[in-house]
Amino acid sequence: MTRKAKPETRDLPELPLSTIYLNRELSQLAFNRRVLAQAEDPSVPLLERLRYLCICSSNLDEFFEVRIASLLANRIEGENIDPPELRAALERTSVECHRIVSRQYQVLNDEILPQLAANGIHLLRHEDRNEAQRAWVKGYFEQNVRPLLTPIGLDPAHPFPQVVNKSLNFIIELSGKDAFGRGTGVVIVKAPRVLPRVIRLPEHLSAKGAASFCLLSSVIHAHIAELFPGREITAYSQFRVTRNSDLWVDEEEVKNLRQALETELQSRQFGVAVRLEVASNCPEHLAQFLLNQFNIERNRLYAVEGPVNMVRLGEIANLVNQQELRFPPFSPTLPHLLISDNIFRVLDKKDVLLHHPFQSFQPVVDFIRTAAHDPNVVAIKQTIYRTGMNSDLMEALIYAAQHGKEVTVIVELMARFDEEANINWAVKLEQAGAQVVYGVVGLKTHAKLALVIRREEQMLRFYAHLGTGNYHPTTTKFYTDFGLLTSNRELTAEVNEVFIHLTSLTKPRHLTHLWLAPFSLQKEIIRAIRNEAQIAREGRPARIIAKMNALLDESVIRALYAASSDGVKIDLIVRGACALRPGVPGLSENIKVRSIIGRYLEHSRIYYFRNDLAHDVYLASADWMNRNLFRRIEVAFPVLDKALKKRVITEGLNPYLKDNTHSWHLDANGVYTLKKARNKQHTFSAQQHLMTTLGIPATLPEE
Repeated sequence: MTRKAKPETRDLPELPLSTIYLNRELSQLAFNRRVLAQAEDPSVPLLERLRYLCICSSNLDEFFEVRIASLLANRIEGENIDPPELRAALERTSVECHRIVSRQYQVLNDEILPQLAANGIHLLRHEDRNEAQRAWVKGYFEQNVRPLLTPIGLDPAHPFPQVVNKSLNFIIELSGKDAFGRGTGVVIVKAPRVLPRVIRLPEHLSAKGAASFCLLSSVIHAHIAELFPGREITAYSQFRVTRNSDLWVDEEEVKNLRQALETELQSRQFGVAVRLEVASNCPEHLAQFLLNQFNIERNRLYAVEGPVNMVRLGEIANLVNQQELRFPPFSPTLPHLLISDNIFRVLDKKDVLLHHPFQSFQPVVDFIRTAAHDPNVVAIKQTIYRTGMNSDLMEALIYAAQHGKEVTVIVELMARFDEEANINWAVKLEQAGAQVVYGVVGLKTHAKLALVIRREEQMLRFYAHLGTGNYHPTTTKFYTDFGLLTSNRELTAEVNEVFIHLTSLTKPRHLTHLWLAPFSLQKEIIRAIRNEAQIAREGRPARIIAKMNALLDESVIRALYAASSDGVKIDLIVRGACALRPGVPGLSENIKVRSIIGRYLEHSRIYYFRNDLAHDVYLASADWMNRNLFRRIEVAFPVLDKALKKRVITEGLNPYLKDNTHSWHLDANGVYTLKKARNKQHTFSAQQHLMTTLGIPATLPEE
């Protein structure tokens, strides 16, 4: 599709790396700042502001579990990063993390909790509860909590207990002597993991129409002294430890990857400690005691003004029924041609493009379910990266396998934080008779592909689904993604070749349409970028628009810089971390970078190249990151149908370039600024536009 470019010979200016690239960790934290801004925005419904605050906390958890843990591992091993550079990176991220956390609790305490109370939603501390409420909490403690508590008094026979990653715990200092006359002064109490962290009080204990809640930490705090009769609590704090959660399995050595991973999952909860959170009133000597126990440096201590496990506050939003405090309800639409006709008859006539969550994911489930029940279908093949604990789609695959169809499922066991769910599905699929493959050793299978092989008129016909997002019933409602259902013979034949490659481990045949990582994806992206640069050098209009989650790969960034210097107009819509510096004279003055943060998580990956009015459009599972291009199985696929190509441009790119409500623009210094319309009458939100006007007449990119 893309014309072949002349070799690229021009080099970038000799500049320090820090001048050419933005810091990855700081860029990732800048994304979290943008999420936090949603919690700060008074125009966002109140319960949704609380959700954004919890998402910010969840993002920070993962940042420490993965990114900070990775930096610390490099320091320990002395590889890849020079110690001074590493120290500087840790210091910069530490300062920014503390700023974000401080602001989080300020927003929670000064804005969200008071406004929730004003709307009849009360999070009650012990001192806020009336006598009746205190009596109920005491009863709840005695019946549900106390029997599950196991205080551990520290002495040589009772060493510091194992503390699970991100669990709620308490450290208590006691006066006097224990029952054996010894001065055991420090006790650790673990909060039972089986108990809810947010507890709703009975309706009769709240004002009419109101809802009252208390935290498990508050319940334990109010009655913890009862665990130590005859002794006085002199100091106390809740605490939470974040650990390195990256799994590592020597895939070259193990004989069974699934069994090895199951063992590794058990140890994840006790990885190297990387962060300690305590209450703001935690005495200095107890905080230092915990730091010493977990071998954590002081700059990774967070003394917070509220619950240490803020993520759990999101449960309040799930337990409250006040719709006026949420985003207005939205129901996705179904393409008209799929409402009453058999999906295979539809695809026999034309391709179907689905834009989630504005259009329902149900046709994808129906595609597999129909195939599972269709007597003419002989085989189904599918990749699974994330699918969740409950999945109609997976149940359909199991049904197909049980009823004699050839079912092949490539399950990625190393999908971070979804490993357990994927292992469970792999076991069920194998028990049903499906052929389960765990991808390629050393490479994560991140491509989103499904293939149905159907016998029609004594020949085999291929039908495929290719997507930018996961086969996950929950995320498809909140993530923006594209999916293509097609019976195009050339495209579906190449999808089948990819499956043969993944199961047989043979070298894939030459693929004309699909860009496959780690073999051709990076090369094709670079070639397409250089082709636009060549067009610009020849004096014709050249344009690149790309939308993705992250842009970090140096080879792609350098190609974009070179294209910018040649006069290519480049617009990048990068939701998360971006290492490219836009607007640098002589380097990137023709590049604009923006990030859209709104109601839905922007997840689709779209690559557009003008290519002398050929308007090449690719949808992909891959971000422009080194890991996606070289350490994963990824697929980028072209949208060949002209009408559908225009739809991708009209729905997936143009609205985001117009957005002046949720669009953050990146400058050369790595600073994001929210660009808002000065006149409210001229505000434009890409997501709101798509929710209300999906199906507008398609247009080409605006020059």
